[in-house]
Amino acid sequence: MNDKVILVTGGTGSFGWKFLEILLAGYRPKKLIIFSRDELKQHEMRLKYPDTEESPVRYFIGDVRDRERLHRALHGVNLVFHAAALKQVPSCEYNPFEAVKTNILGAQNLIDAAIDNGVQRVIALSTDKAVNPVNLYGATKQVAEKLFVDGNSYAGTRPTRFSVVRYGNVVGSRGSVIPLFQDQRKTGCLTITDKRMTRFWVTLDQAVRFIIRCTGQARGGEIFVPKIPSMRILDLAEAVAPGCRVRVSGIRPGEKLHEVLISPDEARNTVEFDEMFLIQPLFPWWNHDHPEGGKLVPDGFSFESHTNSSWLTQSELRKLIGEA
Repeated sequence: MNDKVILVTGGTGSFGWKFLEILLAGYRPKKLIIFSRDELKQHEMRLKYPDTEESPVRYFIGDVRDRERLHRALHGVNLVFHAAALKQVPSCEYNPFEAVKTNILGAQNLIDAAIDNGVQRVIALSTDKAVNPVNLYGATKQVAEKLFVDGNSYAGTRPTRFSVVRYGNVVGSRGSVIPLFQDQRKTGCLTITDKRMTRFWVTLDQAVRFIIRCTGQARGGEIFVPKIPSMRILDLAEAVAPGCRVRVSGIRPGEKLHEVLISPDEARNTVEFDEMFLIQPLFPWWNHDHPEGGKLVPDGFSFESHTNSSWLTQSELRKLIGEA
């Protein structure tokens, strides 16, 4: 990260804020470009992280749908972290063409612009919703994953390499269930769609630090998956709003009971390490030699929220919420 020109798409979102904080505290980037389409959010970020002459931070207004603007923004950039996406499940269902334009065509635009500008590494952020998707958001993220993995074939002998980091729900991020429960506890009643539900959880700090570590290991074509804990929705509700009543509203369209981070079909190409899994690219024209210390997972293995070996307790979640 030191002495590199780094660009973050969707940089004014939850990930961008935490990434900026960690990078400026622990590294010396030559330039750190926040690329997003919302000038108000950029203004709010600029108040805390001004783009003065002494600061490496710069702000670019732009949309990943705009290929020409991306091409201009990536000039001279070494590393790209792709966090731009439409991610609200109901919103994507109601506006499907918009979800495709941002999540799929935006990924294609970024791949083309990165190759043309000689970017060294592109790390795309993905989600458990991309595995066996049941909603449009998950389907667009699955396609985006495929584009970034297979996009390495377009780079050829050029230096650009694309990798993916796939993780679960982020504690305290905008639109997650935790802020919703925090609002609902004022009424004394929480709305839950199904009491059997389980989810993977990770903090923003953990996610950003994991992504930074993966950047140094990325060779192109991998999907990195952190080993993160699960939690039952009823335990989460009690941790956030102890003593509140629970009203079951019924599972929503496009919602799963349990989430999957690695499917059995992906297990054949998955290598396990102490703190993560690495899903290797399917095709033989990339180097499949995995780093030392890893081992292939058993055939038929899957990493699912309800069969996870690691579970968050209520006290652990309360601590994470306090840190988020």
